[in-house]
Amino acid sequence: MDCRVVVEAAVPVYDVETVDEAVRIAISKTGEMLNPDLNYVEIEMGTWTTPGGEELPPAFIAADEALVALELEMTVFNVDREEHASRIARKEIGQRLRNIPLKVLTVAEIPDSDTTEDSGTATDGDDEGSGAVENDSDLLPEFEEMVEDPE
Repeated sequence: MDCRVVVEAAVPVYDVETVDEAVRIAISKTGEMLNPDLNYVEIEMGTWTTPGGEELPPAFIAADEALVALELEMTVFNVDREEHASRIARKEIGQRLRNIPLKVLTVAEIPDSDTTEDSGTATDGDDEGSGAVENDSDLLPEFEEMVEDPE
């Protein structure tokens, strides 16, 4: 199973005056920390909402310092369940974003693009010339001859 995981990050930014400036610097700073190892992680501006449902700007500025909400989205392949995918994403992103709080927002299973399975057609012809043994009993007569006649 493959999953798409969205992680929220609270990125601190210093010496900024506007929300736009804070967001640009936070995205740049996060991109530098993730690249080149995690260049497949998509970085987007996050959203904050009040308990009443009012949408707030993605950055909170006080004394020329800002805390910027970013959403980091990545695909995790070959996982057992959604919890496994969220742990992998947090670990991979968290190793590069030291001292930045992370929270998993969503985990969504990616539907398989190959929904029609052909029974055995993918493996037909793959074993030609490989020397693979279909059945262990095919080896048994040769083995018995070797045991009976040690010469």
